Amino acid sequence: MDAIYARQSVDKKDSVSIETQLTLCGRYAGEGVLIFQDRGFSGKNTNRPDFQRLMELVESGQVQKIIVYRLDRFSRSIADFGQVWDRLEKHGVEFQSVTENFDTSSPMGRAMLNIVLVFAQLERETIAERVRDNYLHRFSLGAWPGGPAPYGFSLTKVTDGMGRQIPSLKADQHAETVRRIFSLYAQEGSSLRSVARSLNAEAVPGPRRGLWDNVTLSRILHSPLYVQATEDVYWWYMAKGLRCEQDATAFDGTYACNVIGKRNRGKGKYRDLKQQEFSLSNHAGFISPEQWLACQSKLDRNVQVAPVTSGKHSWLTGLLKCKGCGYAVKINRDGRSGKFYLVCSGRTNLGACTQSIKVDLRELEENIAQQIRKLLRDCPPAELDLEERGTSQELWRIEERIDRLVNALAESSTVSAAYISTQIDRLHTQREQLASRVQSRSRAEKCRRLDFDAVSMEEKKIVAREFIEKILLADDCADVMWKL
Repeated sequence: MDAIYARQSVDKKDSVSIETQLTLCGRYAGEGVLIFQDRGFSGKNTNRPDFQRLMELVESGQVQKIIVYRLDRFSRSIADFGQVWDRLEKHGVEFQSVTENFDTSSPMGRAMLNIVLVFAQLERETIAERVRDNYLHRFSLGAWPGGPAPYGFSLTKVTDGMGRQIPSLKADQHAETVRRIFSLYAQEGSSLRSVARSLNAEAVPGPRRGLWDNVTLSRILHSPLYVQATEDVYWWYMAKGLRCEQDATAFDGTYACNVIGKRNRGKGKYRDLKQQEFSLSNHAGFISPEQWLACQSKLDRNVQVAPVTSGKHSWLTGLLKCKGCGYAVKINRDGRSGKFYLVCSGRTNLGACTQSIKVDLRELEENIAQQIRKLLRDCPPAELDLEERGTSQELWRIEERIDRLVNALAESSTVSAAYISTQIDRLHTQREQLASRVQSRSRAEKCRRLDFDAVSMEEKKIVAREFIEKILLADDCADVMWKL
């Protein structure tokens, strides 16, 4: 049976509607055609509901041919389409683009398909590069680089020294809430959770979900967009290892500052600020540098749970999400019976969800493990190096940071000197612990063939995150969102 697939990410005047795509494709389809359409989804990846439903029918052998209006309606990534095309060929499914006039049932059609894919990817990367260059240029000017305004600000424009109107930020009605967040968190004995509970109890609306949680508060408290940037703030970032094109004297407390660059979204995304730089912005901050720095020091003292103890009950920890509210699902263990219970953190921490999760953890693990084993069998044998990456390089980077901090200490003020000294002591401790770990580590298990049943829980976590985006839980049902 033939299938028509249509997609439209944004409904605009100059874009071809899904209805038009279906009409044009219908001219090339046989009787009893299947219709698949994803409205409001980007083609940059394959995480689209009807696309996934179409692929399930392909796997079951119910589709003989897929017809699209244009190739980019189906996929805009060479890597994604390459994987999908392998699946289509495996099941003998033909592919036709009606406007680009090629059909993979012929050798010429397959050749044209590869050519179109290459140029589509080139065009996308060229556009992305222009957007990135424009973003960096605005940042260098102190302008707002782009995107929605952060919480507490609205977008505006200011005139630069050459008389040009450039993007900027100005405090809005939520700025008072931001001031209160910094004030509450700076108090002795307060925590992210206590601040979140206080704001939720008073029904203060959050920026995204409407409720406040630790992640939302942490983003705001870490942001330099609110601070009246002085030399103390400058030396605080220099001690972190960031780059800055401006001199310390430019940080006089008149304007806020901004940070740009790659950011690790895993552990330590705010602590490890390598490959980033900061610069003065063209908008005024409204949080004093003393209060902002006090909050940064307190945030840095928050202890992260070590990987060896994090998620000790299951290798699915971190992937489990509540389908009702989107918050993480915790794994609790009954001390008497030893039974595990799955609980929505939005319900227990914030009182923001009524979802009761009845999924059996071990049954869920076994079902997912079966799928992963099947996926691994289709992959060539691989070696999994689980030793900490680049231990010697990490030691060298710690030494480099210590030297940089010592140099910064000589030019810092009293406020930032205390912070820098603390960081030097912490780095010395890290260096000693790392060196001790290097000496005691056995290398007998450095490399091995990947056998999912034989590897440790930490190894299973790594493998699971390679294949799974998230697992949505509700009542006794679990929806696994695969990355494939």
